Amino acid sequence: MPIKAKICGINHPEALTAAADGGARYIGLVFFAKSPRNVSLPLAAELARMVPTGVRTVGLFVDPTDDFLDQALAQVPLDLIQLHGGETPERVAAIRAAHRLPVMKALKVETAADLDAASAYEAVADILLFDAKPPKDSILPGGNGVAFDWTLLTGRRWSKPWMLSGGLTPDTVAEAIRISGADAVDVSSGVEDRPGHKDPALVRAFLEAIRAVA
Repeated sequence: MPIKAKICGINHPEALTAAADGGARYIGLVFFAKSPRNVSLPLAAELARMVPTGVRTVGLFVDPTDDFLDQALAQVPLDLIQLHGGETPERVAAIRAAHRLPVMKALKVETAADLDAASAYEAVADILLFDAKPPKDSILPGGNGVAFDWTLLTGRRWSKPWMLSGGLTPDTVAEAIRISGADAVDVSSGVEDRPGHKDPALVRAFLEAIRAVA
């Protein structure tokens, strides 16, 4: 089965084209002001209109207010809401019900105990995303270029689809898939030539590495 890929933090057309043409299944747009990948709503709307049929547009939010979600969804055609903050299962369920869109919930992992939190979200999220816990000095909840121990996922099963993230690069993604058993992966900083700027060549290399695994 082909490995599905999400390229997150797209903020310019060249990177989006490289991702879509290379076979990415998901395009991620970041709505978090502190991130170097943050996009304005008008730019996000422009980029979303470029996403081809069959590729899903994902909006990444960090503990968003209802007002901001309403604004974003009124302007940007999204297929999926990604929640990457400290949202509780109750908050995830409320957002999903209010906006009638599937929701991906990111869970921050450092130890096996962190995976136990996943069970509380299985009933309310459509996709689980396992990302590395950010360094203590980071203001970003994700996109820090940090990996966690992929063996923590070996042999684990959940009732919902899941995706692996955290420190993946064109050079490491094949091993990460082999060890974790992931059939979907998410990358952000690992395909950048500087913080917040996706390098189309690295995007293509990442997607080629995934195809080689499949």
